[in-house]
Amino acid sequence: MLSVSKKTVPMEARSEEELPSGAGWQYEPKWDGFRCLAFKDGAKVDLLSRNQRPLNRYFPELEAAFAGLSQKQLVLDGEIVLLLDGEVSFEALQLRLHPAASRIRKLAAETPVDFVAFDLLADPKGRDLRDETLEARRTMLEVMLAKIDNPRIRLSPMTTSRPTAQRWLKQVGHGLDGIVAKRRDDSYHAGERAMVKFKVWKTIDAVVGAFYEDKSGRIEYLLLGLYDEAGLLHYVGRTRPPDDEATTRKKLAPVMHGEGFTGRSPGGKSRWSGKERKPVMLKPKLVAEVSADHITGDHMRHGSRFLRWRFDKKPGACRMDQLKAPRRR
Repeated sequence: MLSVSKKTVPMEARSEEELPSGAGWQYEPKWDGFRCLAFKDGAKVDLLSRNQRPLNRYFPELEAAFAGLSQKQLVLDGEIVLLLDGEVSFEALQLRLHPAASRIRKLAAETPVDFVAFDLLADPKGRDLRDETLEARRTMLEVMLAKIDNPRIRLSPMTTSRPTAQRWLKQVGHGLDGIVAKRRDDSYHAGERAMVKFKVWKTIDAVVGAFYEDKSGRIEYLLLGLYDEAGLLHYVGRTRPPDDEATTRKKLAPVMHGEGFTGRSPGGKSRWSGKERKPVMLKPKLVAEVSADHITGDHMRHGSRFLRWRFDKKPGACRMDQLKAPRRR
């Protein structure tokens, strides 16, 4: 029987401005996917997100991979990633969160996912390893995964060399989200920010095309857009408003009730809740400078930060080419 509860949440990371240096650090890629704790207890497999949402129904091929292992008991901490043409694609991974069972089966066959493991919380005997050092857990993880012959379950790289980790940073935006640093002499601190994450931030100028209100009617997010070559304004991400409610409302008042986005728009049903969320559209006349911790494809991910209003910037100059990066495998 597993000694690690399924209510266990993953260890988290705190952001730092610099990559830690000195002896005793281990560096790992921060993968551009879904964080997941994988529990195997006999024939029972549970894939749980960082918020303890069940992921089994969305990734049946991964459930089958764990169910087929000879190891009877396991708890792995890792990331669910999707490789498309040899490159990690978060956009394709998001499409896997579909409500229709028939669509899930089709996508599982066409775009299967992998589980990239970077920590071992319970060994094949069900023993709780969280009080062991990371160095010991990593050694056991490597030995165990060397015995697993399944391409869906992989070992995440790691290094104790800071220069090597810095070279990995050149791949940020092409499957990597940054670098995670961990103390090799430390235990596993579930739910605590006991790791360090370092990300490269990119700054862009974007048009404020709409906003979301929270349940109380306050402005929760500003929705950002960029123009393509055809002159269409596409939704690319969101950011928290920089000012108090009254000040933000005052800035938005002259541009209320506009057409908003003329290309790709925000809104629609959430893949998690199934609920519709409609934005309040604006005239595309305000420009904001924002910084995002990760840009993938043609949109910004979580972590977008408002830097300043750009009243000196013309909305038409906010183009999609700001998101482009050279392709690496």
